[in-house]
Amino acid sequence: MITHAYDFFQGTRILPGALTLVASILMPWSAAAQSPGDPFIEEMTWTEIRDAMAAGKTTVIVPIGGTEQNGPHMVMGKHNYVVTFAARELAAELGNALVAPTVAWVPEGSYEREDFGDKPGVITNPSPSYDHLLEAAARSLESHGFTEIVFIADSGGNQPGMEAVAQTLNAEWADSGVKVFALVDYYAKGQEYSRAWLRATYGYDMETIGTHAGITDTSAVMYVFAQGVRNDLRMPFGGSPDAGVTGDPTLATVEIGRMVVRFKVVAALQQYEALKAPPRRRGGA
Repeated sequence: MITHAYDFFQGTRILPGALTLVASILMPWSAAAQSPGDPFIEEMTWTEIRDAMAAGKTTVIVPIGGTEQNGPHMVMGKHNYVVTFAARELAAELGNALVAPTVAWVPEGSYEREDFGDKPGVITNPSPSYDHLLEAAARSLESHGFTEIVFIADSGGNQPGMEAVAQTLNAEWADSGVKVFALVDYYAKGQEYSRAWLRATYGYDMETIGTHAGITDTSAVMYVFAQGVRNDLRMPFGGSPDAGVTGDPTLATVEIGRMVVRFKVVAALQQYEALKAPPRRRGGA
């Protein structure tokens, strides 16, 4: 029911009062959702996984993160921490899902890209290698009986390969009862919702919010992995032109991070439900 409170985001006008109301409704959710049991496959034995699947947990979420620079103030594994946490929340919402190990080897731009790929520690795994990794993971999971494989990815460069793999496998498995979901709205709509909420609630413009290692990214890591942020190094726009930061991470808060993660999960749920909905009949109800 909470998910559908976000339907107004689909329009072109965003009313600050409505945004604030929805945010206040959602805040209590996170405390309960942080304890959904243990959905992580890598923390389970094979017999525990077998029994969970026999009990109906035949959906598996594949979180996709990355290893990239996030300015002097934030750890390289930002995406991994955020998407793993979000996957746990998504599994709690679905009720029938386990969570596969997080994919950290993803496209991160070119090796020499200034202020990005040239920073020590950045690891890029471009397509087709990335696509092959996702496909191998999906085939492994399908072979053991999972009937829904759900990709969520926390970085923009991860989305095309994720969609391509889902398209390929869905065509191959069309008559098998197995479905792959590439929930790109987790990233795109989640980002849109967060930025709209920040503009409406705090009055921040896009320059202040930023697009990389700024308010939303920093807040999300503060919420899910507080030790991943070096608070003494948070400076507007990273403090220098080559810091690899846009926006003002000094304005980040745990409370904003809670909402950023929730917006991602809500966006993923919305798309999942839309893809699961039966097609409408033509010419009538």
